[in-house]
Amino acid sequence: MKLLSTMLLGLICLAVVAQDQTEGYQFETIYDLEATCVKDQHRSGTCWSFSALGFFESEMIRIGKEPANLSEMFVVRHCYADKAEKYVRLHGSLNFGPGGAFHDAVYVMKNYGMVPEEAYAGLEYGEESHVHGEMDAVLKNYVDAVISNKNKKLSTAWKKGFDGTLDAYLGELPQSFEVDGKSYTPQTYMKERVGLDMNDYIQVSSYTHHPTYETFIIEVPDNWLWGEVYNVTLDDLMTIFEHSLENGYTIGWAADVSEKGFSHTNGVAIVPESDAKEMSGSERSRWESMSRADRNKMLYSFDKPVKEKVITAEMRQEAYDNYQTTDDHGMQITGMVKDQNGNKYFKVKNSWNTNNKYDGYFYASEAFVKYKTMSIMINKNALTKDLKKKLGIK
Repeated sequence: MKLLSTMLLGLICLAVVAQDQTEGYQFETIYDLEATCVKDQHRSGTCWSFSALGFFESEMIRIGKEPANLSEMFVVRHCYADKAEKYVRLHGSLNFGPGGAFHDAVYVMKNYGMVPEEAYAGLEYGEESHVHGEMDAVLKNYVDAVISNKNKKLSTAWKKGFDGTLDAYLGELPQSFEVDGKSYTPQTYMKERVGLDMNDYIQVSSYTHHPTYETFIIEVPDNWLWGEVYNVTLDDLMTIFEHSLENGYTIGWAADVSEKGFSHTNGVAIVPESDAKEMSGSERSRWESMSRADRNKMLYSFDKPVKEKVITAEMRQEAYDNYQTTDDHGMQITGMVKDQNGNKYFKVKNSWNTNNKYDGYFYASEAFVKYKTMSIMINKNALTKDLKKKLGIK
């Protein structure tokens, strides 16, 4: 009897182990590129700066430079200052706030250089992490007051006052600083330590309201610089993702993460199939008999891979046109994996600290990336020869 009990207990344990091995997402690495540590944007709307600089830090590693921790707030400080001038020139007819785009970082690095985090942390207001609510509101009210003043002309002091507010919150911009015992300016640090040519970087998107293989100014509120993207087909876009990673290039990824299928906590982003017409007979029968709560529980439990929607260019366009896909979040794609069913996912470095299942990373399914990508930033040399030719890029 004791032997039988032991055997039964062993069988139960084996069953539990087997069950544990089949539940959840089991990822196998396809590509895994080098990246610097996950940062924390905390309570600030500066994901675009964190993701862009994470991308450039990986680019530095790719070309053999020492890994660096570049200053996100150096980029934010310059963008806020120049955005204020444009906002006032346009009498307030421009989106003014903390949001931005990947090309903002390119703009700053081209025109102002770069500094490491140790030279400019941007924390001069009594916080250990970035908390920008007060600063964002003060800056917006300031430029609105400048525009609406009753003097019927601008004073010569407004810009100096605005810059003074930025200095108070983020700190005065460093004119020179030392790294490893050597003195640099932002320009010399950019040239000697960063060592990247900003002319190598482009942005790409895929929408049908503009001609294919031409550039257009992407119509999102945070595009205050009116930056252009190259427009390609959806198939081309997915080719760029895979070809870039295969050849050692990470990707700056601007996407919408407001979907129910996005869970940073669980570390996955998916687009579950919820259309009964796309299901098999037995699946459809079961689906139609379920309550809405049970359907949502099944779709968004994140406990195992699920069937996902087949994404088309038309679906992407409709979601963009109807504000269902918005310029929501900037991240960095550093690799690709496949799950136990052979489905592909992209490995995404986020900027929401490391307190999730995958230490600050998550895995976005191929369907999610197809559906929710707004635009990407890449090194132009990551393109295939065919796409370079189609886009007129040398």
